[in-house]
Amino acid sequence: MKKNWVRNIIRGLSLTSVLFVFQACYGTPQDLGLDMLIEGQVTSKTSGTPIKGIRVTIADNMQYVITGEDGQFSFYTAMLKDLTLQFQDADINQDGCYITKDTVLTDVSDQIYLDIKLEERK
Repeated sequence: MKKNWVRNIIRGLSLTSVLFVFQACYGTPQDLGLDMLIEGQVTSKTSGTPIKGIRVTIADNMQYVITGEDGQFSFYTAMLKDLTLQFQDADINQDGCYITKDTVLTDVSDQIYLDIKLEERK
């Protein structure tokens, strides 16, 4: 009886030790705080009204967001020296067609606000 009790304690300690080592080696990655916030609004160049449904894409990693009703967008991404953003009409059939626009950001900081104006395709 005493032998089983000691064996169960040793098994428990062994399992706990294995889990601790696994967590130490393969635990959750730590965020180093090298992210930047990119936000802004997309409007029509001719009328100045906000444009809904514009896909804002980061060229290097294919991360994207779609503008809301008020043309606003916001997302976090890794801080890079040069960053290329593409603004493309994702819902051509609903509200007209806008010309795709690329923007290259060279002077980056931890927070960027963009005011993008797109031209309508004729």
